[in-house]
Amino acid sequence: MKIVVLDGYTTNPGDLSWDKLKEMGEFTVYDRTSPEEIVERAKDADVVIINAVELTAEILKQLPQLKLISLLATGYNNVDIPTARAQGIAVCNTPAYSTEAVSQHTIALLLEISNHVALHSEAVHNGAWYKCPDDCFCIKPLSLLDGKTLGIVGYGNIGKRVGRIAEALGMKVIPYSKDPEAAIQADVLSLHCPVTPDNRNMINAEFISRMKDGAILLNTARGGLVDEDALLEALKSGKIAAAGIDVIKTEPPKETESNPLIGAPNCFITPHHAWMPRETRQLLLDIAYKNIQSFVNGETLNRVDQ
Repeated sequence: MKIVVLDGYTTNPGDLSWDKLKEMGEFTVYDRTSPEEIVERAKDADVVIINAVELTAEILKQLPQLKLISLLATGYNNVDIPTARAQGIAVCNTPAYSTEAVSQHTIALLLEISNHVALHSEAVHNGAWYKCPDDCFCIKPLSLLDGKTLGIVGYGNIGKRVGRIAEALGMKVIPYSKDPEAAIQADVLSLHCPVTPDNRNMINAEFISRMKDGAILLNTARGGLVDEDALLEALKSGKIAAAGIDVIKTEPPKETESNPLIGAPNCFITPHHAWMPRETRQLLLDIAYKNIQSFVNGETLNRVDQ
């Protein structure tokens, strides 16, 4: 069996081992693969492992040897499933691997916004405490989460886990699916749903106008949920007090298409890495191994093509 990993770097930049997968057959890893390189690199593969590489209908039709696609991700919109099915190619994903990691990162963004840890640490390192006449100082007011409300859009595994952590901090959790208007009026609104044609740009100017003045917006789901120009205006006006986001519409951002949120006031942005703790990436490799093993044994673990 010939196994090819087309974009292995983000999952394993060198701190993990591919050994279990290597034992399964002839094994090749590419850190990154451009669209033009996919067919040449995968043309003889029985199994292709991908994270974000797009396997379009046109590409899949040029891979007659391919039997299995195993995704190092939960989402599989980068694979043309109908074409894979028509060619008899099995497709497996990695469900629920990042629940703890993304939930933790969501709360980290919220705590940064509430406590301004980086701002004050930088001030101390720059000598501000030496000049302080008191034993403590505060550049920007801190806020207490206890007693505040958290609206959650997308109350699946991650949304529920974020809710449980928030409740431990004393927050009242309001799932959007149960009470949309109350969730919109929450002190904090956190997004945890996939992008669909129905909810793309759901956080737009009209939606924001219905939110509580001075609310916080968190997005560790998908950039396509947010109208970025509308959010920028809301941050400038103070309608949204702060935003903590791990995702934007175009990733990575292009300098020629300047993203409106990069440089926006009170906007905390991380580079779509909420899922990336070492333990979580190891879980991805372990599940990829199990997916292939299941396929070889004639089983259907994590199949999404059926």
